[in-house]
Amino acid sequence: MYNKKSVFIAACLGMLLFGIVMISLGTINTFLTAKFHLNEMTVGSLAALLPIGILAGSLVFGPIVDRYSYKNLLIVCSLLIFIALEGIAFASSFLVLQVAFFIIGFGGGIINGGTNALVADISSEGKGANLSLLGVFYGVGALGMPAVTGLLSKYYSYEAIITGIGFIIFIPVVYFIFVKFPVPKQPQGLPIKKGLALIKEGSLILLGFVLFFESGLEGSVNNWTTTFLIKGNGISSENALFTLTVLAISLTVTRLILGGLLKKIPSYIVLYSCIIIAMLGSIILMTGTTITSSIIAMIFLGVGFAAAFPVILGYIGDIYKNLSGTAFSIALVIALIGNTLINYSIGAISQTYGIQKFPVVLIISLIIMTVLLSISLKTISNKTKI
Repeated sequence: MYNKKSVFIAACLGMLLFGIVMISLGTINTFLTAKFHLNEMTVGSLAALLPIGILAGSLVFGPIVDRYSYKNLLIVCSLLIFIALEGIAFASSFLVLQVAFFIIGFGGGIINGGTNALVADISSEGKGANLSLLGVFYGVGALGMPAVTGLLSKYYSYEAIITGIGFIIFIPVVYFIFVKFPVPKQPQGLPIKKGLALIKEGSLILLGFVLFFESGLEGSVNNWTTTFLIKGNGISSENALFTLTVLAISLTVTRLILGGLLKKIPSYIVLYSCIIIAMLGSIILMTGTTITSSIIAMIFLGVGFAAAFPVILGYIGDIYKNLSGTAFSIALVIALIGNTLINYSIGAISQTYGIQKFPVVLIISLIIMTVLLSISLKTISNKTKI
């Protein structure tokens, strides 16, 4: 029998690694540009390979964890991230760099989906609350890597720092080896037919499309806010980048608070409240022109984005207990497609109508997301507690 606390700690360590994965390119972008003489096109290709890898990892993890459980998958994918980081540190060609970013994305995508499914599996009650606490460790990883890199860059080369961060990954690997995980839910074989049947599940697809817009909102705010503030409001690049740190801190702190709040308040109330706060943040971003208003907008958006993934994945874990990994895989793939398409749409809209339309896209996306959420909750109300 496994120990729930030990398994939850393992999931948190895995999510911390995913936070490192997601921020990896942004943290060492300047170093890579100087070392390999990259231009915007080649940096863009690396930025594309990372989410492609994450999408591929999200696609395959579900059936594997349902068939083989989590232990070996977490160990193997952590080692893949280690290999990729060392590859980035010692790459002698741009091709090696491209392969490394795909691998780090692939391993990270599997770990992200796997840790979320794992926490849902071990949480008999309060799935949303536990998934929210899990999300805190994403923030720790995402905030920790640039902080550590910035601090140590005064004394060590980027190659040495990335190499050191890579070797730190062996700490969770050792922990994974000694922890007992839940047994496979489908030990008789890969649940391919059952998994394919889930694609026809209207409830799952609706919930996936709620995450389609949530993922797109989170990704677009991370990717386009600095451009909007610099070009649209004339804010300095340093201050614009600072607002992203405020966003990450706001999101992380709110998820920590939600870990307790979701056990006391119905999750749908929390989720609707967060959407309203995100809407206010978007309106402040659209109407404000100062760094103060921008910081307030980022605080509101961080709070507003905190609940959707934990709550929606909690619903999915409740409804599809026997195939939670595969169900999470489908939902996360839909979410990642949303991230890609909404980011691309903002680029196209900005080129045609100007970056000033960026907050308008956020507001429209939140409205559509609210409508889809309302339909989804009506659909699943007889299947799980909302």
